[in-house]
Amino acid sequence: MVTSTTIDEVDDAREKEDTRRLEAVFFVSGRFLNMQELVSLSDLNPVIIRNLIRRLQERYEKNDSAIEIVEKKTEEGEMWKMDVKREYHNVINKLATGSSEFSKAEQETLAIIAFKQPIKQSVIIKIRGNKAYDHIKKFAELGLVKKKKTGHTSELSLSDEFYDYFSVNEGSSMKEIEKKMDEEKMAKEEAKMSSAGVTKLEGK
Repeated sequence: MVTSTTIDEVDDAREKEDTRRLEAVFFVSGRFLNMQELVSLSDLNPVIIRNLIRRLQERYEKNDSAIEIVEKKTEEGEMWKMDVKREYHNVINKLATGSSEFSKAEQETLAIIAFKQPIKQSVIIKIRGNKAYDHIKKFAELGLVKKKKTGHTSELSLSDEFYDYFSVNEGSSMKEIEKKMDEEKMAKEEAKMSSAGVTKLEGK
């Protein structure tokens, strides 16, 4: 027998699932979305979406979360985006300009290690010069490269973290790895530009 309690439980479960789905859409997109895009990506109707957005905003506010749903009005209509609250933008700036970004020279050194691994550090230094010492130290600190003492030098190879970091599989071709490294650098540059834009806006 279906009771009112059972119906309420089903409705509650459905709402929680819809909320998780919409939250996932916001999280993955990382940009402002209009209602049409939200409907297309979540398969929910506009009335439900508006209600869920309001509930998410209330929940984040109640839980004193660092995350918020930002709303803006444009000529085309309303748009929404999941973002970090303004008071935490300094954290984003640190991440955007932090040690995880690689210079072109560092990329080239890492590419040689990836292509020739396992390879002796002394060989890398001969190929890349003394600047490679700093590169290798950085890679090791980030956990991207493993160092194994061999005589007066160290043998270098890629760690599991390297493949996770660049989202490539072990055994990937050099072309695939270099492509991922370029994508990583471009993403960091875009983050820099974005954070710089935030700083300028805050200064006005």
